[in-house]
Amino acid sequence: MNLSWGQIARLGLVQMALGAVVVLTTSTLNRLMVVEFALPALLPGALVGLHYGIQLSRPRWGYTSDTGGNRTRWIIGGMSILAAGGIGAAFAVTLFAQSFMAAIILSIASYALIGIGVGASGTSLLALLATATAPNRRAAAATITWLMMIFGIAVTAGLSGQFLDPYSPQRLMTVVTVIAAIAVLLTTIAIGRIESRVTPMKPEAPTPFIQGMQEIWAEEKTRNFTIFVFLSMNAYFMQELILEPYAGLVFGFTPGQSTTLSGAQNGGVFIGMLTVGIMATGLKIGALRTWVMVGCLGSCAVLTLICMTGFAYTALNFIYLVVALGFFNGMFAVAAIGAMMALASEGRGQREGTRMGLWGAAQAIAAGFGGLTGAVLVDIARNFAPDGPAFGTVFAFEALLFLAAAMMSARVMETPQAIMPATMVPGE
Repeated sequence: MNLSWGQIARLGLVQMALGAVVVLTTSTLNRLMVVEFALPALLPGALVGLHYGIQLSRPRWGYTSDTGGNRTRWIIGGMSILAAGGIGAAFAVTLFAQSFMAAIILSIASYALIGIGVGASGTSLLALLATATAPNRRAAAATITWLMMIFGIAVTAGLSGQFLDPYSPQRLMTVVTVIAAIAVLLTTIAIGRIESRVTPMKPEAPTPFIQGMQEIWAEEKTRNFTIFVFLSMNAYFMQELILEPYAGLVFGFTPGQSTTLSGAQNGGVFIGMLTVGIMATGLKIGALRTWVMVGCLGSCAVLTLICMTGFAYTALNFIYLVVALGFFNGMFAVAAIGAMMALASEGRGQREGTRMGLWGAAQAIAAGFGGLTGAVLVDIARNFAPDGPAFGTVFAFEALLFLAAAMMSARVMETPQAIMPATMVPGE
């Protein structure tokens, strides 16, 4: 049998646990390095880029799932590795005050573990979701699980921000350790025996990994969508490492306040995703291509306004702008994810995991490259301009990338009707 709605929701809890741990490493720890320890933004950018770079292994994880690997083992094991990396990364931040070299070495090792953990757990989870979900439920399942992940990120950022003030190394370690432990426990309970209860996948005759990747890349839809994912995710992640430092340096936010800001942003992402889920999946208003374009153009507009706050005083509320950015980011992301889940089953059979791995790798490369590029550009700009205009220039560049992504989506997603998510069938 295929996954039930209850089992899909349980897989969403695993996604929620993944997001809860990762958000601490990409937002809170990043802000502490740049603001509290006055380190160049390039450093956390390089560390986050490292963990994304390691996720180039995602296609291999997906390929292993396609050829009959034990996904449950990798989901739980990957989450445990991720938790260990998160705790190590937090401890490394506290070491900067004592030994810069020791902190760097531990940070590199910890962010490498984070990359391995996210790649193993996240890709195996998506492979299970893509292969064990009935075709008419795939897009809706993607929406549910990603909404739960964003909800976990928003709640984690909001609550951890409250507990981090006033900041101290002891508070930081306590908050991160508790969240990491809960993530592993929740994953173990949620995944349960789901894999053994769904219809066992009949693996195809093993194909060499390189040959399998070549066959997938030869599919025009898969190839074009991969390029679109890379471009759009560069735009999506460019502000990830600089938004909280911007709040701290320009608006005087404390560590707790900037972490709460991240929670507010992800709350906006959640509302944006929910809006598209209701409109496109429930009410069947608008094609996925339309929602992708609206999300990209809206993000472009809000980033332009955020850019203005860096150049001069405005009456615009910075927190509201960040929430609005999250809202349009969520619209774009969930529409793209819906298309991804639907396209995963097109083309050569039993390659859903490999395609999801390929797109996951493209996203990881873009996230690492985009985040690092944003940090490097800020460091360069701060040598020639005050903090506000320096950050504002980078936000303006990110807005242009979202504009380019909107234009490309019109070409890549040529037949929106073919990738519209199916509605949930009453009574199922």
